[in-house]
Amino acid sequence: MDDLLRQLYQDRTSAEYTLGIIAVNSRNKLDSTTDYFDVVLLIIVEDSTPPWEVKHYTYNEQKIAMHIVSTNQLYNWLLTSSNRKVVDWLMNGRVIFDRNEYTVNFRKQLLEFPAEERRIRTGVEFAKLIRRFTDGKALFHQGHMLDAYNQIVHALHHLARLSVIEHGFYPEVTVWEQVKNIEPEIYKLYAELVKGNESIEKKLELLLIANEFGLMTKTKLGSAHLFDLLKTKEAPWSIEEIKQQLSINDYSLDLTIMLEYLVEKGYVDVIKEETKGKEIFHRKYMLNQHDYNKEEK
Repeated sequence: MDDLLRQLYQDRTSAEYTLGIIAVNSRNKLDSTTDYFDVVLLIIVEDSTPPWEVKHYTYNEQKIAMHIVSTNQLYNWLLTSSNRKVVDWLMNGRVIFDRNEYTVNFRKQLLEFPAEERRIRTGVEFAKLIRRFTDGKALFHQGHMLDAYNQIVHALHHLARLSVIEHGFYPEVTVWEQVKNIEPEIYKLYAELVKGNESIEKKLELLLIANEFGLMTKTKLGSAHLFDLLKTKEAPWSIEEIKQQLSINDYSLDLTIMLEYLVEKGYVDVIKEETKGKEIFHRKYMLNQHDYNKEEK
C-alpha cells in the first residue's frame, strides 16, 4: 500500500506549494472518519484555486481518497467546525511528507489552540446556539414537537462545544465524551433528552429552561470576540460593516439573530441614523459600555 500511495503523491512533493502530506488509514469497517475509504491522503498546499479538491482512486479493492486543501480552507474549517473530521486527520494521521516542519508546527498549534482562534470559534458556536435555541423555542410554542426536539438537540451540541472550547480544546467528533469530563451538568442535560422517560413535551419544557440559562451564563464568553470588534471604533456599526469584519460565513449567517439577542439583553444599543427617506432610519449598533462594564465588575 505504501508503494501505491507513493505513486499518487510523489509528484506533489517536488512542488514548492506542497507544505505537507498526511495519510489516514481506516481503523475498521465501521469507521466513518475516512468516509468509509481505506486510506485518505490529506495534501496541504498554499493558497490555491479551488481551495479544496478531491480525487478518488481504487486499487485491488482498496479505496483511496485524496484531499488537496489550501491552508486558508483548513483554517476556515477549524474556525467554523464545519469539517470536524479534518481535526482527526491532522492530529492522528501519519505524516509522510513535511516541508520545513510545517505539519509538525501545525499540530503544535492545534494542541495549543491560540487564544484568538478560541475567541472566534466561541463566537461562531454561540451564534449557532442562539439560532438553534430560538428556532426550537418558536417551534415548541407552535406545537411542532419533533422539529423543536431536533433544534434543541443541536442547541445542546453547540452549548457542549462552547464548554470544550472554553477549556482550551478543539471540539472533535466525540464532543460528548469530552463534555462528560469537563462539564458533566451539560452532559446530563443531553442524556436526559435522549434517554429520559418523560414525554417529549415535558423534556422540551425542561430543556428550554436549561438552554436559556446556558445562554445567559455563556453570553460574555460567546460574545467576547464581537464585543472586542465593536469597541474598535466609537461610531456605530452597520450590519454590513460587522459582517465584512468577521469575514467568516458560518459566523455571519447567524450574526443578525445574535445581535438581536444582545440588544434584548442590553449589551448592544441600536442607533438610528437618518436616511433620505422620510421617517426611515439606518439601524446601527454600538456596545452598551455601561452594561458591559457593569458585568465586568
